[in-house]
Amino acid sequence: MTIWERAAAAVVRRRRGVLAGWALAAAALIPAARGVQDRLETNVRVDGSESARVDSLLTSEFATRFARYAVLVVRGLPPAQSDSGRVLLKSVLNDIAASPSVTGTLSALDATDSLFEGVSGGSYAIIGLDPSLRQDSTLTLLRARTEAMAARLSAGERHVELLWTGAGPLTVDLRRASADDVARAERRILPVTLALLVVAFGAIAAAILPLAAGALAIGIATGVVALLTHVFALSVLVVNVTTMLGLGLGIDYALLLVSRFREARTRGLDVASAATHAGAHAGESIVLSGGTVMLGFVGLLLVPLSDLRSIAVGGLLVTALSVLAATTLLPAVLAVWGGPVGRARRKGRQHWWARWSIRVVRRPVVVLAVSGLAVGALAWQSTRLERRMPSGDWLPPAMESARGVSALRAMGRDGVIQALRVVVEFPDGTTALSPDGWRLTKRVAAHIAADKRVARVRSLPSIVGTAEPPPTLLATAPGDMIATFVGRGARRAVIEVLPASTTSPRDVMGLVRDLRRDARRIGTAGARIYVGGLPAFNVDYEQAIVGATPRVVTLVVVGTLIALMIGFRSVMIPLKAVALNLATVAAAFGMVVLAFQDGRGVALLGLAAPLDGVFTAVPLLVFCIMFGLSMDYEVFLVARVAEAHRRGLSSAAAVVEGVRRTGGLITSAGLVMIAVFGAFVAGDFLLMKMLGFALASAVLLDITLVRLALGPALLVLAGRWNWWPGPVRLRRFGASVLRPVSVTPR
Repeated sequence: MTIWERAAAAVVRRRRGVLAGWALAAAALIPAARGVQDRLETNVRVDGSESARVDSLLTSEFATRFARYAVLVVRGLPPAQSDSGRVLLKSVLNDIAASPSVTGTLSALDATDSLFEGVSGGSYAIIGLDPSLRQDSTLTLLRARTEAMAARLSAGERHVELLWTGAGPLTVDLRRASADDVARAERRILPVTLALLVVAFGAIAAAILPLAAGALAIGIATGVVALLTHVFALSVLVVNVTTMLGLGLGIDYALLLVSRFREARTRGLDVASAATHAGAHAGESIVLSGGTVMLGFVGLLLVPLSDLRSIAVGGLLVTALSVLAATTLLPAVLAVWGGPVGRARRKGRQHWWARWSIRVVRRPVVVLAVSGLAVGALAWQSTRLERRMPSGDWLPPAMESARGVSALRAMGRDGVIQALRVVVEFPDGTTALSPDGWRLTKRVAAHIAADKRVARVRSLPSIVGTAEPPPTLLATAPGDMIATFVGRGARRAVIEVLPASTTSPRDVMGLVRDLRRDARRIGTAGARIYVGGLPAFNVDYEQAIVGATPRVVTLVVVGTLIALMIGFRSVMIPLKAVALNLATVAAAFGMVVLAFQDGRGVALLGLAAPLDGVFTAVPLLVFCIMFGLSMDYEVFLVARVAEAHRRGLSSAAAVVEGVRRTGGLITSAGLVMIAVFGAFVAGDFLLMKMLGFALASAVLLDITLVRLALGPALLVLAGRWNWWPGPVRLRRFGASVLRPVSVTPR
């Protein structure tokens, strides 16, 4: 017996203990998952970035009340210049300032110019927030206050709106929109998935088992995530990926195991022996497949972004639990309650796949040419992929922060959302209040103000309005003003930059890059200039992904090659599998270009017009997730081909047998994956819409042109070289001999 047969036999012998262990794990961990959303973070960090350094300096070095702030848009009140408008605005801000999470307010009540007034009515206020508190909980409490105030102030024909927006609210709302999309997708997915499984198995009992396995893996993984939140911070996106992948992977692996079990029952094995056979022969394929999926998430850990690392944690957890459930829980369940599951299924689909595989074997060159050209044509389109934040109004319209941005745009004040903070760090011996430091701050501020993309620059020298620091500055200037623009010990100064309203977010990101590039030229020897703010964060986010992509791709590709070489004791099989996976991912990117950038069928995606870019995170996420998922189907197919070849069948006959046995399985599993990923396309969050479309497209290509046309054709053409450098017997991968196994329950 192989190690896999011995392991499966042990699971079946101790099936009641295995079931008890899973029941205890579920009872202990699933209740812990309740309320996990309240402990997950909605903000995103770019570890070690320049924008993160500015945020840290503003919190630790400057005694400003606005180190972290949000923007409150006020519409429907009389103008702030009028007596009634000032009274009403003051009442609103006093109510907000009474919140313990608010550190200060800045509005038209504090400024003599029109900066806080809209060109067509309305106003806004800057609300300082306590940086030690969670943004999402703070925002929830403040929104409850403003909703009550807006309802109280609205009377007769007057409709008052108080809308929270800015970097913090936008981040929180986008993460919440993503979580809401997942919840709605779950409700759409479950009935569709159950229907697909019933069609695949022809029996409700067999269909429910994979669904239950996926749900259990999701529940336990979420419970583990809840425990991990007590140790380190995790993004709310960890729940999204746990749900999305747990359902797909759990069903994938359960489909393979249940199919093996039913096949064994059809050949006459009793329930316990069939469960052992299924665990042994599907187990190795599942472990190898799960390992390649986990490699993709290990790669994401190399990206210094808190949300992508959280996705990696969720992916690793749910993949490991899906593998464990398929190799231990399901064989034990089948050994106890496998009677209804093992009823014979219809043979029609296997006959159809046998006929198709015979066509592939007879004309491998034709199949390779036709399918290869189709995949190649789509992959070529991926060369036009624009990896950048799309311009235009793509925010979910129902989000309060998105409505706040639209209101600011109508007021001609949307530049406040894209405000920059530039920190000047002086060389040794120079301070912000010394003549040299004063002149350096003025020079940097003047350089920024000369840019056409900038509307206003505020610094201590510009507010004081003198060429040199006045001798009486410390005695006469308000202490709050000094603390806002000068850090402790006067070693650093901050310059606030307000971009012009006509400057797009992408152009402001270009301004950040230009300022960082010019930092040495406009500074002096020993001085450092750091640029922060939302646009700087966006620049750092993109650079982190672009910089990490080569390392991630190398790790995933090389790791997959090594894993498959160990699993199959072959060189050709791993090379072919990796090449096909790369082709699948590239073709999926091509479909993203055609749909989102070229606008083919854009109305079906719920978009009004094509986009000029694809979020930088989408290609890397699709690669890391899809590279492993595609390998599932490769392993399922090649394992069967290897079995048939070991039994003495020729290469061509082994391919026919492999496709016949796995064609229906791969199609059913792929359709479930398409349903899971496709459910996210109907959501409002554009990033999740792109990600769902790309993943669903990749799976569709994989289960049609790639895995059941290109792959078999290449196997036929390679012949015995598939198993070079040694014969297939060197590795008893999924041993094919069906024999009863004596199992005595304990």
